[in-house]
Amino acid sequence: MSRGGSGYDRHITIFSPEGRLFQVEYAFKAVRTAGITSIAVRGKDSVVFVTQKKVQDKLIDPSSVTRLFKITKYVGMLVTGLPADTRAIVQQARQQAAEFRYKFGYEIPVDYLAKVLADKAQVYTQHAYMRPLGVISMIIGIDEERGPQLFKVDPAGYYVGYKATAVGVKETEAHNFLEKKLKGNPALSYDDTVITAIAALQVRLGLRTGQTVLNFSYRLRPAALRYGVCVGEGGNTSLLWDVDLGFKHGFSPCGFRCSSPGAARGRCAFKARPERGYCLA
Repeated sequence: MSRGGSGYDRHITIFSPEGRLFQVEYAFKAVRTAGITSIAVRGKDSVVFVTQKKVQDKLIDPSSVTRLFKITKYVGMLVTGLPADTRAIVQQARQQAAEFRYKFGYEIPVDYLAKVLADKAQVYTQHAYMRPLGVISMIIGIDEERGPQLFKVDPAGYYVGYKATAVGVKETEAHNFLEKKLKGNPALSYDDTVITAIAALQVRLGLRTGQTVLNFSYRLRPAALRYGVCVGEGGNTSLLWDVDLGFKHGFSPCGFRCSSPGAARGRCAFKARPERGYCLA
């Protein structure tokens, strides 16, 4: 993106001769500079998103760093981009959800929450005294009428529902993988949904849990939203650990499921050979 735009990149309300709003494009670029890749996948009865957990400073407490947020008991949000802007949009989402609940007496639908946030984001592109937030949000939940829902809201104020999507540095590679995986519109089970989301990051994008911790969240009908982390020790390891229910499922990249009797007591890991799964609890 050239800076020779004769000042068109300095004002958010002025289009360039090519019909571009440079400040909005810079907001999308800010999302990628965070160095994070996030994946979301919708199944037939569940919806999952997973992201990297990177701690920039060794002195930071890792437990205080997250990009997954609980908006309501049944709606979750994964925000990729600038950390400060992340807090702002999460606060907006929680406020809108609380007001909707107070006014109508039931939980806010995922599509409506996405619409409200997109409307606000679009207003930020119209006024010189505002700026777009440098974040892209994924919102998940399960609607009583429509089933699993997955929506994405970008800095330009555009929102749309997805079967699967990706955001961040490796977005293009992830989309290519997801398109091949979901060709033919398969009805993914919960296990397949989780494996697809993690594989898009861990296998296709060259990420390893020994190098980068993955945060995940899922919604499985009719339970409330659940959160957890994927941890491992070297090799191609993955663990799904439900922090509310204890151990949920363990998978290697090839789909091996942990059946260790002690797995329900805590942590479980797999070595490079998935058939050698063992319990650490």
